[in-house]
Amino acid sequence: MRILVTGATGFLGTNLVGKLIAAGHQVTPLGSRDADLTVPGALEKFSDHYDRIYHLAAWTQAGDFCLKNPGAQWLNNQRMNTEVLAWWHSRQPQAKLICMGTSCAYPEEGRLLEERYFDGKPTESLFSYAMTKRMLLAGLQALGKQYGHRWAYFIPCTLYGPGYHTDDRQLHFIFDLMRKILVAHRGGPPAVLWGDGHQKRELVFLEDFSRNLVELSDSIENDWINLGTGEEHSIREFAGMICELVGYDPAKIQYDTSKYVGARSKVLDVEKLERLLPNRKRTCLREGLEVSLRWLSNNIVVPEKP
Repeated sequence: MRILVTGATGFLGTNLVGKLIAAGHQVTPLGSRDADLTVPGALEKFSDHYDRIYHLAAWTQAGDFCLKNPGAQWLNNQRMNTEVLAWWHSRQPQAKLICMGTSCAYPEEGRLLEERYFDGKPTESLFSYAMTKRMLLAGLQALGKQYGHRWAYFIPCTLYGPGYHTDDRQLHFIFDLMRKILVAHRGGPPAVLWGDGHQKRELVFLEDFSRNLVELSDSIENDWINLGTGEEHSIREFAGMICELVGYDPAKIQYDTSKYVGARSKVLDVEKLERLLPNRKRTCLREGLEVSLRWLSNNIVVPEKP
């Protein structure tokens, strides 16, 4: 197949592109340097007819980035998503468009079931970004309904694994935990984690997610699905596992309750996923953390012990 991927230089995009190429597909990978999706007409020069389009690009970061940039998040993500939808409709109607959602678009209370994706209000601090993702799904539904276009929409939890960025952008919580504990273990400043450590999160290993995404890209037809593990752990539990793997005393970790923590609990309901992929392979959390720590340890600059 001929496949175009936006956000191809990101954490998920890099892994997905590798899998698609290895499977024998002809892939056009786009990063922001190849096409600035906030500019109208940015995709017009890509005139090949594609069989599939993966839209992974988004203007966001982890931590309190959404809290500090609600207006810019709305403008940039709406521009990007509109550019992709308009180009798909006018230039690539034969292609199936596969988009990424976000778990933060779910309402704060209750089970995170697919049919509740448009219910209630998302977490206030993530509201702007979350609503752009709801609008993206609404756009897919509208174009599919009126013009018969084919699409699929995947809702991920937090991805982790080797290959995450190590530049000056804010880190997703699990990489922030690993970095802080590695730095403290090597003689750097103490590990200070945000919140009281009792907030809970869900992780899915990058390789597992990419594999399941490719497997489901054919079978999910004009529908959306949660793609996670359905299991959550507290920040203290994650920190304890990381400390055990690194050899650092978890009692030395400090918690700053004045810092932003977002939702107290966030775990996807994966009943639909389990019906479609009942025998899917899952990397155990300890193994995934060990692989991720090994990679991160070799790719960040931290002080050595004196």
